Amino acid sequence: MALIATSLIWMTYAICLAILFLISGIFVFIYQKPSERSMVVTVVCFITILCLLATVLLLPVDVALTSSTTDRKLGRKKDWATPDKVDSILLDLKIVYYLLYSLDAILCLLVVPFTYFWCEEYDEVAAEEGTQTPGKRVWGAFKYTIGFVLLILILFLTGFFVPVARKRKHEKHHFGFFQDLISQNHLERALTFSIGVLILLGTLIYCLYTAPGLALLPVSLIKTAPRVSTPQLAASTTSQLAQNRERQRQLEGRNTGRDSGLDPRDRRELESLVREERTLVRRERLQSENAGTDSNLLIKIFHKLEAIFRPLKLIGGLLLLLVSLIIFASMLITMIDKMANSVCGAHCGFLLGKTQIFNPINWLLITTSKIFPIDYIIYLFLVLLFFCASVLGVATIGIRFLWITLFKIRRGHTTPNAMLMATVLLTLMVLALNYSLTMIVAPNYSTFGPQTYCDRPYKSPDENPDCSHHHSAIRRCSERSDNLVANAVCTPTVVSTFLNRISVNFPFLGIVNFWAQFAFLGIFFIVFVVMLFRVPKLDEADLDGDLREAEEEGLLASTGRRFGATWQDITGQAKGVKRQDYGAVSGGRTAATGEEIGGQGGEEAGGEAGGAGRDSNW
Repeated sequence: MALIATSLIWMTYAICLAILFLISGIFVFIYQKPSERSMVVTVVCFITILCLLATVLLLPVDVALTSSTTDRKLGRKKDWATPDKVDSILLDLKIVYYLLYSLDAILCLLVVPFTYFWCEEYDEVAAEEGTQTPGKRVWGAFKYTIGFVLLILILFLTGFFVPVARKRKHEKHHFGFFQDLISQNHLERALTFSIGVLILLGTLIYCLYTAPGLALLPVSLIKTAPRVSTPQLAASTTSQLAQNRERQRQLEGRNTGRDSGLDPRDRRELESLVREERTLVRRERLQSENAGTDSNLLIKIFHKLEAIFRPLKLIGGLLLLLVSLIIFASMLITMIDKMANSVCGAHCGFLLGKTQIFNPINWLLITTSKIFPIDYIIYLFLVLLFFCASVLGVATIGIRFLWITLFKIRRGHTTPNAMLMATVLLTLMVLALNYSLTMIVAPNYSTFGPQTYCDRPYKSPDENPDCSHHHSAIRRCSERSDNLVANAVCTPTVVSTFLNRISVNFPFLGIVNFWAQFAFLGIFFIVFVVMLFRVPKLDEADLDGDLREAEEEGLLASTGRRFGATWQDITGQAKGVKRQDYGAVSGGRTAATGEEIGGQGGEEAGGEAGGAGRDSNW
């Protein structure tokens, strides 16, 4: 029976890994710039995102395995849950956790930086001339990565030799559970310190990016910025195009009959208007293609269905808003509870022995954990919500140094270097998320899950009191209990033990992580209030830049035209080429702005055709 339950729990984790596999791949391919896509960067980013998400989502497995050893209805260990069997389960979990944490650290501090410098070392001219060999490129990247190798050694050696406080001012309190967390193993202490420092760095980034992203995500769905296919943008573009052409006609009419031609000032203005006209024509054509005006029936049906189901985005935004506010309340409640009822205060990073205030997220996860894997599904949703918020925060703010933007993270326009930098930031943020979900959002669930013990008199600590007829004596497990039987019955999760060990052995890390959660809540509240009264605007500069880039790469061509071009290349014969009337106008739009002339030629003709009836010299 125990083997079946354990196998089903690990099988659920395997299914979750398959879901994470798809999510990681979708994230990498959506944000990468297609024209600069690199197989090495793709694989590194994909593996890194997959590993860090797998680390966070191991918690429900941890909770389910440790809770399966206890009969929660009777508050006692199950017959098969011998100490050796429990230790075997905890050892398996500890090995998986340490492997994942170590892999996350290696990917974040070695593999991703090496890949970044490997991309920077590429010299196209030298590669074509043959002076840059793969060996030279690898050696050049490794030279810059040596600094990160030294950083890992410093972290590891510092954690290995740094002393931990053994004499504590709060020994008069009941500190037994946490006192056992003081590391005696130097190797384990070194890994604990290294991961603790990474979590500390990640918490700072987590406050700067995830907090705004969590506030922006639901509001951005409710108050969506105008899309390029909306009638508002189409009407605005048409109006600007008409004004542009009218101004061009005025300039040309004012200079008609002059032997010297256009006045220099008018010439510069006219050139500027012609360039602006090309941009507006390009934008108008993209709007037409996105709206499916000239597309086949299936494309038109897709756009109609998208418009019909668009209210679901509003409903989804309202639900996410409600969830975000509940998360905010749960975190605030835990922070207040830690400040008021911590076992040892700042001396151990405000560890909480037993929650005294109702926490809605914590209650929901504990209640649903009684029927596995419902709690896993809820926890997966929470992790993906925070992950999407982190991605949105990075995409909105960008990768900055103070006020200087180093990289922009945008869908379909992220360069390999920017992708690697974003991956490092997301790795640190998800490590901080692991701490936040475990210690702040749902502390009781993350430590003991639904485990209970029988609070009845006993003759010896090894005896299991019988609560089969005394259900009122069944208590929920907590770190701080006056009954010694609880220590034998209740088994804490591996991840909670690991994170508590960071705070106990290195209180400074716990204190900074604790107060950083208040910064997270403050930033979330400020951004949320600002977004309630701020209407999102369309960034037309980025839009025009995307259109120019897409025009150059031929990405605005429809699928049918691409297949047509391929067939013409195969047969060697051109079809459907029609002579255009230069400067002709149809329905308020130049004939050359449509689809008859493909590629860049259509753009140039559309831009230079000018206004209606204009006899242009350009």
